[in-house]
Amino acid sequence: MSALHDILNRYVEAGTVPGAVALVARGDDVEVVTAGSVDTGGTAPMARDSVFRIASITKPITAAAVLMLIEDGVLELDSPIEEWLPELAKPVVVRTPSSPVEDVVPAARPITVEDLLSSRTGWGFPADFALPAVQSLFAVQKDGRALQSWPEAGAWLGLLAQVPMLYQPGEAWLYGTSSDLQGILIARASGRSLPGFLAERIFEPLGMTDTAFEVPASKRHRFTSAYSTNPDGSLDLFDTPDGEFSSVPAFHSGGGGLVSTADDWLAFARLLLNSGATPDGHRLLTPTSVSRMTTNHLTAEQRDRVPLFLEGQGWGYGGQVDVTPSDPWNVPGRYGWVGGTGTTAHIVPPTATTSILLTQAAMQNPTPTPLMRDFWRHVAGG
Repeated sequence: MSALHDILNRYVEAGTVPGAVALVARGDDVEVVTAGSVDTGGTAPMARDSVFRIASITKPITAAAVLMLIEDGVLELDSPIEEWLPELAKPVVVRTPSSPVEDVVPAARPITVEDLLSSRTGWGFPADFALPAVQSLFAVQKDGRALQSWPEAGAWLGLLAQVPMLYQPGEAWLYGTSSDLQGILIARASGRSLPGFLAERIFEPLGMTDTAFEVPASKRHRFTSAYSTNPDGSLDLFDTPDGEFSSVPAFHSGGGGLVSTADDWLAFARLLLNSGATPDGHRLLTPTSVSRMTTNHLTAEQRDRVPLFLEGQGWGYGGQVDVTPSDPWNVPGRYGWVGGTGTTAHIVPPTATTSILLTQAAMQNPTPTPLMRDFWRHVAGG
């Protein structure tokens, strides 16, 4: 058995995760390791093609779709989003981040497409969840794992419009909300549903046959059960293969609504590593768009303001961009993100390395888990 298998198996045996799939690709050399089972009952062994709720590693895919619409000439980076999202045409901002939600001022300028891509709209989650405006946002931006309870996009935007922004547009990086807004923007600007647009422009050209907003009955034997993690490390079942993802929800979450497999996400990673072209040379994105995705857009002050999420690193479009080698795996230029359901996916463009870890045990908080860190350390050779 490999060193990577030993890492995964150690956490499976400890009961931290029921199972895991890990993929490490260095150029054309691909190592895939599986461990454990698809559920705590051990009903089937984990397999390379097991399907997972990938949560927030949906975000880079959504950002790529926005950039496609920019390349199409439908959107521009500096376009105000109110043309497509009129519900957000007159946002207000709390006077200070700690102000009550009634103490507001008008937004100094419109929210732009670039604000959405860089997660600097003014809505989202900072390091301090106790702020009044953040508490109001929680009532609208519910747990992403319960997307069947969200209203359709128009109704959701109406609710969001009633929540004051925490910062002025462009001023601060805030987590989460911007990617869901990107998903709605894609649908309205393209005249397609988000599932339809992603399938036509990304999934089908890349052969991502298992990536979608639902799992059909024919694939549910490969779909893992999902668990929440208690403070003592024990696991509670919160979704089964026949549960939340047995049908497409009314709200198509660009921030965390997809299911996928390790090989499907690898296909997307290779698109980015190949500067936006498929293996057969079909171009889905320009090199400029890929560069924008994978380049840090935050100032040092903006990065330092959210240690809970970024841990001092940067943010591109849809994913983190490492700028400081604070840990062995933080190679400057490394791009990717983590998902709250227990998933991670990253690329390191200078070395053409892709690392993907899929588990079905949710994170307890935004801090990456010990398993994630051990996996990243292994990939970095540390």
